Amino acid sequence: MNPVLTMDSATLSPIHLFLQADLVVKGVMIGLLLASIWTWALIGAFWRRIGKTRKAMVRFERDFWKAEDIDVFYKAEGENDLPSARVFAAGVTEWRRSTAGGTIDKSGTRERLATTMGAAVAGEIDKLSDRLNVLATVGSVAPFVGLFGTVWGIMRSFTSIAAAQNTSLAVVAPGIAEALFATAIGLFAAIPAVIAYNRFSHGINRIEASLNRFADGFHTTLSRQLDGSR
Repeated sequence: MNPVLTMDSATLSPIHLFLQADLVVKGVMIGLLLASIWTWALIGAFWRRIGKTRKAMVRFERDFWKAEDIDVFYKAEGENDLPSARVFAAGVTEWRRSTAGGTIDKSGTRERLATTMGAAVAGEIDKLSDRLNVLATVGSVAPFVGLFGTVWGIMRSFTSIAAAQNTSLAVVAPGIAEALFATAIGLFAAIPAVIAYNRFSHGINRIEASLNRFADGFHTTLSRQLDGSR
């Protein structure tokens, strides 16, 4: 076994690179590792939330369109926490308020129903999107933070070269390796964040489209009832 090669491999290992880095580069590495851990925690949370929400919404909307009486269905499902259930509850609440009087303003009722359910859809999407911006922030900022660590490490390498007055690889390699390692950690945090952000944004957009279709269908149902009322 070549002892020089063994020593070099140990010297350039990730743990050794972290331990030999100065405080600035260590701070960059620790910050990026924490950002990576946070990113994966958010990925797991969003994965479960969006998947569970989509499946439950499909069941809710299927049961709704099979229901023969809206009031009976509202008593059974009106307190559900699903986004589609909240849109449904908002529509029923506005319907009851607008049709409580003796004379019904059909045009005004339709506008209020559309506005109320549209606002409910927007509110539910805002709730689902909560903390999604963290993934976007990590994906865009982490590479630059890693680059800062890289620049700092390279500057430290040049300082070491000047102090030792020696340009051999043994003098230069550790500092450059620390610098590149900081960049690698930045990419390790950023790449999953960007992929997850795009994936979850697409999932939330699909949920929003589904909610809008449901709201439009429910609005059409209530409009038919208005046409049949006096």
